[in-house]
Amino acid sequence: MTESPPPDLVRHVAGTTGLPLGVAARVVADVVAYFGETTEDYVRRRHAELRRGQYRNARIWTMVAEELAARAVAPPVLTERQLRRIVYG
Repeated sequence: MTESPPPDLVRHVAGTTGLPLGVAARVVADVVAYFGETTEDYVRRRHAELRRGQYRNARIWTMVAEELAARAVAPPVLTERQLRRIVYG
């Protein structure tokens, strides 16, 4: 994220959590970046994380599809083939 998080949101997070302003700004920036991640970037990132966790692809595709459906702004439902194409081209 290149721009600063909204100052009023940073103050709100700091005030409601007791975090110092600098820490609250980093938390807000991380959350904004997380929700700003494209579907394709999310699929690639999660696939890599789950592979490192020793999951097999058959399970990974199911898990990623379930996670995408549960996101705050869910993308259209993607088939296993579409998920594979995102990762492997």
